[in-house]
Amino acid sequence: MNEPSPYNTTVSVVTQYIPEQSDPENEKYVFAYTITIKNEGSIPAKLLTRHWIITNADGKTQEVQGEGVVGEQPHLQPGEGFKYTSGTMLETPVGSMHGTYHMLADDGQEFDCPIKPFTLSVPNKLH
Repeated sequence: MNEPSPYNTTVSVVTQYIPEQSDPENEKYVFAYTITIKNEGSIPAKLLTRHWIITNADGKTQEVQGEGVVGEQPHLQPGEGFKYTSGTMLETPVGSMHGTYHMLADDGQEFDCPIKPFTLSVPNKLH
């Protein structure tokens, strides 16, 4: 039987279209996304950097890289989670995002936490 990795973080995402900040006539669609990252491993770890790839319905991509999330570099104990909300703007009513959080465990081991692709969509645009 495989031992669970001491370096294991999970990510869940909830998305929301923000109509009051959007301007569809000018191809401006604003979305919020709420991320919950949880340390499922056995060693405390700190989120160092984020790397997002954002793709609109036309296949145009933008990359976003930087330190931490929402100005923070949360340090998560085993079993602890961190939740935050951020946003992005697309030129199309549908798109997707995926990426990676780069983590540093307290024992000095660095590892990546993958963020699976998730969809950003204006309500009723996807059937």
